[in-house]
Amino acid sequence: MKAVVLLSGGMDSVTAFHQAVRDHEVIAALSFHYGSKHNDCEIPFARLHAQRAGVRHETIDLGFIDRHFHSDLLSSGGEIPDGHYAEENMKRTVVPFRNGIMLAIACGFAESCGAEGLVIAAHSGDHAIYPDCREPFMAAMAAAMTHGTYAGIQLLRPFIDLDKSAIARRGHELDIDFRETWSCYKGGETHCGTCGTCVERREAFMLAGLADPTLYLSAPPLPAAPSLA
Repeated sequence: MKAVVLLSGGMDSVTAFHQAVRDHEVIAALSFHYGSKHNDCEIPFARLHAQRAGVRHETIDLGFIDRHFHSDLLSSGGEIPDGHYAEENMKRTVVPFRNGIMLAIACGFAESCGAEGLVIAAHSGDHAIYPDCREPFMAAMAAAMTHGTYAGIQLLRPFIDLDKSAIARRGHELDIDFRETWSCYKGGETHCGTCGTCVERREAFMLAGLADPTLYLSAPPLPAAPSLA
């Protein structure tokens, strides 16, 4: 299948990209710069992986999100909280309807490129705090994309039932150097080690039984996951 991959430069999307290169004909990789604190850390890795694979890479500017939306993930927002990824306070990093906006644009881009599928790396660990990563949302968007395009674009979500540790193992199987990915929401020169995404990254390698190649500013004991009951 001819496919476009949403490629942020993070662990999940880089793994999904390389799996798609293995399994499909990837004709383009698409990044979005929407004003997050870590966009400038992530996107160079997205470009790197696409270029190495000989795949066209495009970055679409969505600066209006930073100007008009409210989220601590954005440069216009407040401080990024520390703690476990599934903690209630991590909801402060949700960008309202981000995936809906990006998928709508990416769908039009994919059809314009002659693609038949669009790959997104949403996974089960995202479900706790991101409503636009859950399967009911993805299924609805998939139906809209298929019915709303002449090409009948399919939304491919290979990791929707996997957790982050399973993605780490998949990336290891694909020989991905995870040093060439970015997770930290704070967007400094080095992963902080304590924000929700750094905690999730550290936890994923630990649960996968893999050595974590990431350099962190701090690596205190991992906080316990909150009860979701």
